Amino acid sequence: MKGRVHARYLRTFLFVTLPCCGGGDGFPAEWGSVEATSSALLNHNALNPNALNPNALNPNALNPNALAPSRLQESSLSETALGAITEPGEIGAISRQLLQYIVSCALNASQSFRFSWRDELGELHEERYPGHLGLAASWSDEPLSAPRRLWVSACVASRANRAGVSVMISSRGTHPALRYPDRSEVESFPREEGAFWGNLFTSPPRLYACYNDANVANSRALGRECATGRRDPAGAARECPNIHIVGPCELACDGLSTSGGHHPACTDDRGERSSAVITTFLP
Repeated sequence: MKGRVHARYLRTFLFVTLPCCGGGDGFPAEWGSVEATSSALLNHNALNPNALNPNALNPNALNPNALAPSRLQESSLSETALGAITEPGEIGAISRQLLQYIVSCALNASQSFRFSWRDELGELHEERYPGHLGLAASWSDEPLSAPRRLWVSACVASRANRAGVSVMISSRGTHPALRYPDRSEVESFPREEGAFWGNLFTSPPRLYACYNDANVANSRALGRECATGRRDPAGAARECPNIHIVGPCELACDGLSTSGGHHPACTDDRGERSSAVITTFLP
């Protein structure tokens, strides 16, 4: 992916943007929105050792809505959010896993989120969660805006995997960070899995998925089942927790764009339309 790159320093991070790619779809370019590299290398749906467990959206664990009104820095988090990610027990573990994926989606590779917590024995743990995609890189300096909440939500949903299987995915969308997959990425990830969208930052979260009917068998063979549903012994498709499948993408979404190969917008079963959609492709 090529473009003119401008850089500036803010605090201790180097923020990078590609001005050619922002604003055309109504989503403003921001500092730190794009890395000048092939996006496929960054779009791993699994942060080792496991992919995001959709059960991490537990009402007793981290509520993403408690994160949005603050800058994504430990000193700026609300007591509720900070308490969830520093909890030493099981609830704290799933809260930290969810936060790790949120940070990976929101911040870019030059940024990270750091905090510390103590376990039941009082041992101090220093955490550093690196950013990857840069869908909301400005969150490190200001509250998360409503449009960027939807992009982070779509990204988190697309990386959910109930089986914890590590799978490389190609994520595409109208956001500047996703819009221009290079030729090698397109050739390596030719099969559309489906699309993800919704809002993680509501109570309860509302996340949606659709699937490409022609590629359902391929998706399941690779262990990706949150767009297709997992077959139970009776043959019915069971949804991943907290992600509602609305059906085939050809019925729920606009057709794939010819330029980027993504669905520009999708509609959920409540009739609500979203243009913050991430379309995923598999090998």
